[in-house]
Amino acid sequence: MTGSRVVALGHYQPAKVLTNDDLAAMVDTSDEWITSRVGIKTRHVGGPDEPVDEMAAHAAAKALATAGLDPADIDLVLVATSTAIDRSPSMSARVAARLGMASPAVMDINVVCSGFTHALATADHAIRAGSATRALVIGADKMADIADWTDRSTCVLLGDGAGAAVVVADPQGGADAAPGIGPVLWGSVPEMGRAVRIEGTPPRFAQEGQSVYRWATTQLPPIARKVCEKAGVAPEDLAAVVLHQANLRIIEPVARKIGAVNAVIARDVVDSGNTSAASIPMALSKLVERGEVASGASALLFGFGGNLSYAGQVIRCP
Repeated sequence: MTGSRVVALGHYQPAKVLTNDDLAAMVDTSDEWITSRVGIKTRHVGGPDEPVDEMAAHAAAKALATAGLDPADIDLVLVATSTAIDRSPSMSARVAARLGMASPAVMDINVVCSGFTHALATADHAIRAGSATRALVIGADKMADIADWTDRSTCVLLGDGAGAAVVVADPQGGADAAPGIGPVLWGSVPEMGRAVRIEGTPPRFAQEGQSVYRWATTQLPPIARKVCEKAGVAPEDLAAVVLHQANLRIIEPVARKIGAVNAVIARDVVDSGNTSAASIPMALSKLVERGEVASGASALLFGFGGNLSYAGQVIRCP
């Protein structure tokens, strides 16, 4: 069976930067309070003329250029997002139109913070089944649009951005000779789904922070280790760990409990905040762009959050 591999990455963030001091002028907070509780220093915020599909298209164009592919070469576009206001056209259709694609299959995937790893697995499955040969997988969210800027416990977390991956068929099936995508391990805790919410008109983000923290730091490390086991990679052999960039106080203990003692740990949350589905591809793209992870090296991608869902896989970096 033909496998798949990630051959290129790209990311995009709006130019406007919102610092902790900026937020302190808006709500009752401070740089010390935010840094000590979530580890975030800055976040990028898009303006009204910077919709989700535009950010997604910028990230996708960068990934395509890196891969040396034209938009017409893509036959499947998947966009993971939870901040699409309109039901149709979908974000994926709008991205395809912005890039001038011919006739790709288009699909949006809404699993909130674990959306990108769900979408990456979906692309891998489509390629393995012979339904696609080259896929564009994007995570893009504009969290500023759904933030409650009067709630200091949540507005300090959120940022905007997009990350993209080009995924192609790999006749070697993900053998050691080439980057591949390992089997996904995914699931959820439906009875706790309301711990992270985007509800109302207009929609607003809310969460039960302590419940999410306890779940993430206690229940997720053994699941992440099982992801490595399914991929046949020992945690100590990982070159990188890219968790959903939710909160530095979650990222660091979870990474430690996984046992990835030799891995680079993505900490993009410090500069970008929580960008939901964009956080994993954006953080991975930056690691690769900076040369912090070698081509062909094993990276654990593990998304978690909204719906109290999770999905993870080990990939070989492009």
